[in-house]
Amino acid sequence: QVQLVESGGGLVQPGGSLRLSCTASGGDFSTGGVGWYRQAAGSQREWVAVITQSGRTNYAHFVEGRFTISKDISRNTIYLDMNSLKPEDTGVYQCNSDRPLLRVFPWGQGTQVTVSS
Repeated sequence: QVQLVESGGGLVQPGGSLRLSCTASGGDFSTGGVGWYRQAAGSQREWVAVITQSGRTNYAHFVEGRFTISKDISRNTIYLDMNSLKPEDTGVYQCNSDRPLLRVFPWGQGTQVTVSS
């Protein structure tokens, strides 16, 4: 069974940057469509960015131009480069397939991102 482990979160000031990683073990993950999601306290999980199986990237409007999703199939790992971070980017970031309603892996613990001065 695929296990997903997210890392790279932390406390950063507004305007700062972070790079998140999601490494999968126990099976193939990164060759298919993949994505990043986040959940702020008291809110529902929302999608942030995806790479479809065909390689197309899509971003939620609130991160467009600031975040970049990528993947390294050889490492079975995906990344999220986050720049110009805002306090509203605060939340727990998790990875999964690009269509979790159709194909979902067990959710990992996620990595906490806190943007605050």
